[in-house]
Amino acid sequence: MNSTWMRFTLVAVLILLDQATKLLAVSELPHGIPQPVWPWLNWTLLYNPGAAFSMFASADGWQRYLLSAVSIVVSTGVAVWLFRLPTTDRLQGASLGLILAGAIGNLIDRLRLGEVVDFIQVHYAGWYFPAFNIADSAITCGVIGMLWLEISLMRAERKNRA
Repeated sequence: MNSTWMRFTLVAVLILLDQATKLLAVSELPHGIPQPVWPWLNWTLLYNPGAAFSMFASADGWQRYLLSAVSIVVSTGVAVWLFRLPTTDRLQGASLGLILAGAIGNLIDRLRLGEVVDFIQVHYAGWYFPAFNIADSAITCGVIGMLWLEISLMRAERKNRA
């Protein structure tokens, strides 16, 4: 199997994992009531009609359509980029695959429910990070990979100039 299809297989597996965990959370967790897992982690079912960190969550409903449209455009662009990317660019391919999977996972929720299912809640000493899901984690890891790659390229370029 060539690397391009492996990338899209990773995307599909992550989308399925994201959707399966969200379905499990919706079926098993009471809404808004934390279920402790570890001293710093809860499963807490929440719905986010907005964007990252609940931005636009209190808007009148227009955000569903705007955020869905943005997700479709971004997902299409990332999918084309990923498909055209040389198979030797493994870190960039994996990073783009993570971003694509996360974008599609949350887009499915937004189109199906009008909001995104979140259920992972990290906290410490009374401080709570906004709830998130597998798709959000994939996007975050993908962005970190892209930043790592860019920083590495900048360092190599600076070293070559010296």
